[in-house]
Amino acid sequence: MEYRQLGRSDIRVSAIALGTMTWGQQNTEAEGHAQLDHALDFGINFIDTAENYSIPPSKETQGSTERIIGTWLKARGKRDKIVLASKVSGPSDRTYLRSDGQFPRLDARNLNEAIDNSLARLQTDYLDLYQLHWPHRPLALFGGGAHAQSRGGDGSEVPIEETLDALDGLVRAGKVRHIGLSNETAWGLSRFLHLSEVKGWPRVASVQNAYNLLNRTYEVGLAEFCEREQVGLMAYSPLGQGYLTGKYQRGARPPGARVTLFSRGNRYEKPGTEAAIDAYLAIARDFGLDPAQLAIAYVTSRPFVTANIIGATSIEQLKADLASVDVVITPEIEARIDAVHQLHGSPAP
Repeated sequence: MEYRQLGRSDIRVSAIALGTMTWGQQNTEAEGHAQLDHALDFGINFIDTAENYSIPPSKETQGSTERIIGTWLKARGKRDKIVLASKVSGPSDRTYLRSDGQFPRLDARNLNEAIDNSLARLQTDYLDLYQLHWPHRPLALFGGGAHAQSRGGDGSEVPIEETLDALDGLVRAGKVRHIGLSNETAWGLSRFLHLSEVKGWPRVASVQNAYNLLNRTYEVGLAEFCEREQVGLMAYSPLGQGYLTGKYQRGARPPGARVTLFSRGNRYEKPGTEAAIDAYLAIARDFGLDPAQLAIAYVTSRPFVTANIIGATSIEQLKADLASVDVVITPEIEARIDAVHQLHGSPAP
């Protein structure tokens, strides 16, 4: 396993990270523990979760993923062997996230309650990386399109200055080592970096954004910026919610598959996605590669990616995805991928 530096920190994380959002709905506690054991044995040291997990979010399962990681940490006693990351929710209508029943906000009161609850569920006294799950600004997020400008809540905006000041308090309290962003834009990142410089507040170490063969928008506004500023990309959804495996082509809905269960694949069902997927599946066939391994290996191979976050609902799936570390993206394969991208672009941003 290759290890890469997390931003400007002294932490090195595995190039493959273990995503956990299915634990607590599609996966049991025992299955989550088994995945953690296997990942650690394979050389993965970076574990990513969120207060909002498991997904799809609900009051009944909120926090279940962190609790499963917490019981694993208590049973195994390997806190020092992993880099543990979680996320605090941005604005939404999920009032069950906070004890006062109010809309979540990225202010000091909410951040303090959220970190304390996450640490309690995770059974640890600190996080290596604490990320804002999405900004507290009206933005088009999660493939919602140009007119999807709100994540809910009361419609107000918490200034970045206020959020970063609150994160500084968590770092000074020893509850958080480093901070990160998620689903963020170039403007948002630039503002965080500027304020950290002039105010002496914590510096953003990473951005966790979607990045895959169907969505290479990160390359346009953020890739050079992050490389030059030493901010790492934690790439999520390298398989495009499983669509890049080909299992959902022509409307197929395999029993037990995520989209079959929850109908949450709209981001990857836009016009042009099916043709693009067909073209990438053809590349995998021509080079004798598993489509999932090709898609994952491509993301891991990008020079601006610090960690590629994979998720699985079975050990067999996890093993197959981890085998992507043996796939080499040769110049010939990259040329074929770029030719498809030239024709189809990023149909699922």
